[in-house]
Amino acid sequence: MIFNLSKTRSVANVFIAELRSSAIQTDSMRFRRNLERLGEFFALEISKELEFIEMPVQTPLGIASCQQLAEQPVLATILRAGLPLHQGLLNVFDQADSAFVSAYRKNKKSGGFDVKLEHVSAPDLQDRTVIMADPMLATGLSMVRCCKELLSGQKIKALHVVSAIASTEGIAYLRANLPKARIWVGAVDDEMTSKAYIVPGLGDAGDLAFGVKI
Repeated sequence: MIFNLSKTRSVANVFIAELRSSAIQTDSMRFRRNLERLGEFFALEISKELEFIEMPVQTPLGIASCQQLAEQPVLATILRAGLPLHQGLLNVFDQADSAFVSAYRKNKKSGGFDVKLEHVSAPDLQDRTVIMADPMLATGLSMVRCCKELLSGQKIKALHVVSAIASTEGIAYLRANLPKARIWVGAVDDEMTSKAYIVPGLGDAGDLAFGVKI
């Protein structure tokens, strides 16, 4: 399943437009906040796919029967760019556990790049629903590598992948290598540069959110 937010009538598309705008994205605080807002929208949409149970809630005047999540998901992200998107998901799933993967691209002299993993921190994922967030899904190599490392040896209930902007190539790669994953994206672009940046995309989300790295 692929959910493309840009195909819906939603105010969230205003935040996607601001994320893309080279004039507005110079304000790093606003850029982070817009990613956070998208995370909140995606959390709401993903919640419609989760299991709920009826539970009694004591009010000042009686008892109300209310729907509650049957279990909390695990929110995972790829450091560092994924942090604002992760925070948005956490704002909604505020009792959820979190997992983090530290990864980076290492360019090859011959062209292209490898994905290097440095650290994984995660709770027990057995029989859990996992939501993995990263703002950009370009080639899909980083997402697939990080998901497979995080989920290695564990049988999860479901995997949801969340990105602000994706490429058609990245989605195809993700579907081929993680066929059971449900994909949630803000928008899909058709092109990429030779350095695997999405076009028109929005640039380097990590640099825009936290400053240019060396």
